[in-house]
Amino acid sequence: MTTRNSTKDYLVLVLKGMGMGAADVVPGVSGGTIAFITGIYEELINSIKSVNLKTVKLLFTGRLAAFWKAVNGNFLAALLLGIAISIFSLAKGLSYLLHNYPILVWSFFFGLIVASAVYVARAIKEWDWKSVIALIAGIAVAFYITIISPAEANTTWWFIFLSGSIAICAMILPGISGSFILVLLGMYRFILDAVGDLNFAVLGIFMVGAAIGIIAFSNLLSWLLKNYHNLTVAVLAGFMVGSLNKVWPWKKITETFIDRHGEVKSLAETNILPGTYEQITGNSPFLMGAIILAIAGFALIFVIEGLTSKK
Repeated sequence: MTTRNSTKDYLVLVLKGMGMGAADVVPGVSGGTIAFITGIYEELINSIKSVNLKTVKLLFTGRLAAFWKAVNGNFLAALLLGIAISIFSLAKGLSYLLHNYPILVWSFFFGLIVASAVYVARAIKEWDWKSVIALIAGIAVAFYITIISPAEANTTWWFIFLSGSIAICAMILPGISGSFILVLLGMYRFILDAVGDLNFAVLGIFMVGAAIGIIAFSNLLSWLLKNYHNLTVAVLAGFMVGSLNKVWPWKKITETFIDRHGEVKSLAETNILPGTYEQITGNSPFLMGAIILAIAGFALIFVIEGLTSKK
């Protein structure tokens, strides 16, 4: 664990948490990627993994100080504070932008993911045929997931709990977006609205599922990174490349459905070129703005990396 003694150290950690929270809100970008870039990923996984039966026993026997030290409590608390600040401050704004300027928003996400894939792939210490196969397998699996038709939101308590358990596992992986998993489960807008409306009943169930899911999954992830580092990272980089199919800004809706509120929703989409999009929809493809934002998203990852490396 990294030793931190000053308030400044923890303020920097809160800022890193805010970066993770901002990434986790968008469907396609992973908070784990931000943790990876800012140099706290391994400490994050080990801290989460330390929440087990042994440390929980310390909590329930009243040894609070020992429990807090064992789970690296100061680190987790500062990080969670930053994540919460971002999620609750960005949810409504992002929902508005996705509804009114989807092409520009998805273009920015596209650039972010391309740069994140490059960054994560650079962490592979040695490329060999196994790593290449792992990369291709990751691309294929992610691409297949992106062409699966998203489900309609299931708002029963058990599915909200399950969504939290699955999404949180993706959120801590550098390369897989928890928000993207929520999109596939049909729960993204439902959870985003719950955050914006401060629906604590829904958020409480979701967070309990997330807590259980992340503790269980962190042990598996730690083992994989320790024993099969190159293969694991290659698969993660592949996931990111394969997911680009989902965040391509220009889409043609090929199938719709009517949700329980009587609203027409997109069920299936196919990627098209900007010119084709304009011909079909009659709307502007925002091509120049999309290119600028994609470049900005790409550059942002390496700006963060540069600032972290200097520090």
